[in-house]
Amino acid sequence: MKRRGLLLLAALALPGCIRAPEIVMVDRATALEEQASGSFKDVERRLARAGMSPTPVPFTPNQLEELGIQPTPLVENLGRTQADRVDELLRRHCVGEGKDGLLVNTRRQCQAGRMTADDVALVERVNRARMHLWQWMRTVRPDVTEEAVRRSWQQVHAKGVICGGWVEADDGTWGEKKC
Repeated sequence: MKRRGLLLLAALALPGCIRAPEIVMVDRATALEEQASGSFKDVERRLARAGMSPTPVPFTPNQLEELGIQPTPLVENLGRTQADRVDELLRRHCVGEGKDGLLVNTRRQCQAGRMTADDVALVERVNRARMHLWQWMRTVRPDVTEEAVRRSWQQVHAKGVICGGWVEADDGTWGEKKC
């Protein structure tokens, strides 16, 4: 009987010492596994928000020129004189040299942008300066009429107008100056 008891005790003790390890099943991936598998919730949320909010489309300078818009210069051009600005307005057809010798606002034919308030003030200043010049010329030669002074000044001045500038012909039509 002693033997049987020992065998029974040994039979009961052996299964108690040997056990299978616990297996833990995880149904969620770790943060590293989520990143490796391509789960980027923050990035996806930002992308969704960016898709909902409209933003301007960037254009290259060439695309802007094709649309008739002059891109802003990368460097501020401090060396431009008033004459350079008038030439630019003439080239863009925003202003034209009238047959009476004054600058004429031709905004409807304006290419590549609009005239600013500074441009309008510049045109008025140039016209005022031209009228003062003609008044002074009449004081030097009082026997010549104002119309004759304007016409002779305009003929000489027309030769110096920039190539491609907007000029009024004698018949009242507008066109670019040919060089």
